[in-house]
Amino acid sequence: MSSPLAWAVRGNYLEACNCDAICPCRRIGGRSGGRSTTGTCQGALSWAVEVGHAGALDLSGLGVVLACRYHDDEPGSPWTYALYVDERGGPGEREALARIFTGAAGGSAVAHFPWAWKDSRLLGWRAAPIEIEHTPGRGWFRVGGFVEVRASKPVASGETVTCVIPGHERSGRELIAESLEVSDRELDFSFRGNCAYESDFDYRGA
Repeated sequence: MSSPLAWAVRGNYLEACNCDAICPCRRIGGRSGGRSTTGTCQGALSWAVEVGHAGALDLSGLGVVLACRYHDDEPGSPWTYALYVDERGGPGEREALARIFTGAAGGSAVAHFPWAWKDSRLLGWRAAPIEIEHTPGRGWFRVGGFVEVRASKPVASGETVTCVIPGHERSGRELIAESLEVSDRELDFSFRGNCAYESDFDYRGA
């Protein structure tokens, strides 16, 4: 997964982690965030690609999910993560999504993905059944028996809340997560009433 690739993807984004809302890693009113609520972040992120391509491959309508964990006090706070790409794509589409969302394809996504600019450990990527419904304020997503997230309601805030992964230049909204469930290899956690975040994204390569 190292050769150059011309690509672009845009769509909707939803994530949840175990932090209290509003997640301390967000920028609130333009102010930089800080440590995770408990010092350990465990979460799941999802991207619904509305329009996208990688070379001649059409990525429109496909989904991607990432489950992760990192510790604030571990030097460099490297991410341990697993990536899931939509099984509805063919082998070429799956490979392209894996390259883009691990950061291996380069481009603007690298500036948004902490797992791409930090020393991180990829547990592996796999094709899986991915369901994503990014209904504003109450979206959800599911990856087979590995990941499930459900948001329940927005968090009232009088200030702008942004997240680096979709981009601080983009508007978004903090939510309460009704549930966050991950069970895959060494990523195994479950939370209720934690934070979530919705926005859109627009990444592109060469």
